[in-house]
Formats: sequence, C-alpha cells, structure tokens
Amino acid sequence: MNQHTVAAATPTVIIVNPGGELYRRYCLELAASAYPVAVITPAPLTWEAPYVVDYEVADVHSPQSLRDAARALALRNHVAGVLTWDEYALVPTAQIAEDLGLPGNSPAAAAACRDKATSRSLMAASTVPSARFAAVTALHEAAAAAKEIGYPVVLKPASHAASIGVIRVDSPEDLAAAWKFTMAGASEQGPEGTGVLVEEYLSGPEISVECVTYQGHTQAVALTHKTLAFAPLFEEIGHTVTAQDPLLKTVAPIAAHAVRALGVTDGVQHVEMRLTHSGPAIIEVNGRIGGDHIGKLVLLATGIDLPRAAADVAIGRRPDLTPTRNSAAAITILYPPATGTLTARQLPSSVEHCTPWLHQTGWFKEVGDAVAVPPEGDLDDARIGFAIVTGATGEDTRERAAELLTHAEINVRAVQEQARAAQDVRVPVPHHVTACVS
Repeated sequence: MNQHTVAAATPTVIIVNPGGELYRRYCLELAASAYPVAVITPAPLTWEAPYVVDYEVADVHSPQSLRDAARALALRNHVAGVLTWDEYALVPTAQIAEDLGLPGNSPAAAAACRDKATSRSLMAASTVPSARFAAVTALHEAAAAAKEIGYPVVLKPASHAASIGVIRVDSPEDLAAAWKFTMAGASEQGPEGTGVLVEEYLSGPEISVECVTYQGHTQAVALTHKTLAFAPLFEEIGHTVTAQDPLLKTVAPIAAHAVRALGVTDGVQHVEMRLTHSGPAIIEVNGRIGGDHIGKLVLLATGIDLPRAAADVAIGRRPDLTPTRNSAAAITILYPPATGTLTARQLPSSVEHCTPWLHQTGWFKEVGDAVAVPPEGDLDDARIGFAIVTGATGEDTRERAAELLTHAEINVRAVQEQARAAQDVRVPVPHHVTACVS
C-alpha cells in the first residue's frame, strides 16, 4: 500500500491499470493535468509517479483485488470518478463505479462491449448494421456456421482485443488451420465471453469513430482511417485522423446507434466499422480510448482532449468537445521483415531530430530482442516501433509517413526457414519499411 495521503477534500479520479508507458503515457499525463489522479497498478510506480497522487498495487486480473484497491484509495482520497483505458478492465471498473456510487456505465453495459456475441445480438435487436454471426465452441460447429453464413468468414475469440486470434477464412479447406490459430488466441481471452465467433466478412475500408458519451448522449468527435496488413489477419499498422473529415457526418449516427444499443451511457468509445458496398457496418464497440495513440492523433488534428474528456465524464462533468485545431495526424507502426533477432533499428538523426512534421518516435524493441512476424507473433512480438507525423491534410500525413519509412532501418537475423515452415498459417509481409534480412 502506498502511504502517501492527500487532503480529504481534493476531488480525485481513479485510473484502473494505466498501462505501458509507450502506449499510454500521454493519456495519464493529460488526465493528470486536469485532476488529481490515483492509480491501481500491477506493480509499484515507475514512469507513472510524476502524474499520480496516490496508488494501490493489485492483481489486475482479479476483479475483487481491483475493487479492494479502489476501496482503499477511496478511504484516503475524495474519489469523484473512476475510469480505465484498459480493455480488460472495463467490467471491473464499472463494478468499482457501482460500489462507490460514482458515475459510469453499468457492469452489464461494460460486459456487452467486451463479449462480442452479446454485442452482435444487441446490435441485431436494435437494427444496427453489423455482421451476421454464430457463437461456436467446436470446429464442426464453426464449419456449419461458415457454410450457412457463406465464405469468406471471420473467426475471432469472443472477448479478446488487439485483433488477437482474428483471421479471415476464404474456403472450407482453410478452416481447420484458421480454427487452430483462433483457438490459441481464445485460450487467453477475458472472462466476459467464451468460445469463438464465426462472422460474415465485411468487405471494405476499415475506420473507427472516436466518440464521447455523457449521460446517454453520444457525440462523434473524430474519424480514424486504418491501414491493415498481414492478411488474412487484421493487424493494424497505421492510423490517420483528419479534422473535419467529411465522412464523419455519415458514420456518426451509426456509431451513436451502436453505443446506445449496448447500453453504454458514459465515457469514451472507439467504434470500429467497415465501409461496405451496402453501407457502413459495425465491427465492434470498444468502451475506452482507442489504442495506438489514436487519442493523441485526435488531439493533434482537432485539439479535442479525449483523456481529459474521459476524466470529465467520470466525475459527472460535461466535457468540452470544441475543436480548436484543423489539421491531420498519423501514426505508422514498424514491423520486422522476418522472424528472428533484431540486429538494427533506427531512423537517421537527420530525420529523427530535424524533421518538423515528425511529432514523436518510440521503440518497443531493442537490438538483440527476438521479433516475430504475424502470425508467428502477436503485437507484443512483432511491433518494433512507431512514428507519429502531422500535416495539413490526411494526404500530407500519409505521404510523410511513407517518406519516413523509406529512411527506417530495420535489420533482422532470420531464423532457419525450415523452422518457420512448420507454421500452420502463413501470411505475406507488407513492404512498408526499408529492411534487411541477414
């Protein structure tokens, strides 16, 4: 237990599992610039310390441990709200809000976001455009469902995140190998859902709509265009946000409809959808700020502060969602060209330190680390680093990101080819970095 005590009258926001520094530091920094913040973490504070007034260490995989930690913080602080941007902590955070009598979504609404089968059922009942689906627990059930829905289909764990275990299946001959891949992901999914979903494949560009919901009213504040790779997987390797994106007016009502269908009343939502030939259709509703620095892209492009908005809503205060910028921002994520050992990863100093539109870079992997190309590795094994760029328009940022990648040096000493050939699912590597395999 942290022994630091703050004044009882100070309104404090609890943040449940603030996450890793490279991905979520900006969220904690922005929330803490608005309110005193207490956090519940799996380990004593490190990088979080400058932003935090109090903390508790808890088992973040145990809802009861999280609730006990929140009660301890509430005894030492005047807690006014609780929030999380951790996908796996959505339901425990809703339970904490209920325990402490704070604003927030009901545990049932949080669970509806987490369990993709429940999400699909609720959206179907509310006529939200989505995908046909079946929840299954065995390969023969998946085969029957895929035959009824029609190939191609998508297999996905019922309650995972980050596209782990998600794969497109184009024919019955591909189903067994894809089933093995998805079940490996499902073995580590959250407790809110079980088994696997077989879904209609929604063909078309993928986007997300960044929304803020306050007391049941949802406002779409930005639209994110996504870049995917490693088909038949759905690995997200880039995102672009442009202020005043004309597509936002078209998709905003659909995103808000989906949020309402799941019973979500408060917070920030990252609503993913595909632009199909028959119109926009929902992939899923994530009841938190999007990953991959999407909240930062929104801030850079529009001036709208999503972490601050999340904290405002958590204490029952109407957030200010007035745009103050009219520009664009993008993130590109660097992947290895092969599975093996990372031998070099850098941007030339003339690029990294002297390029005005390069907002930020970060490295997930160090030289000497093992790296793995999907599907051999998930995002923890495959991602090497990222870069955030800005520009006047979305096209500017995409061109600048492409230019940046021509300067990136990613070298890998590859593993033996025969060892890699044992994989059941093989996918091509996207040519989006200048890379060497030795």
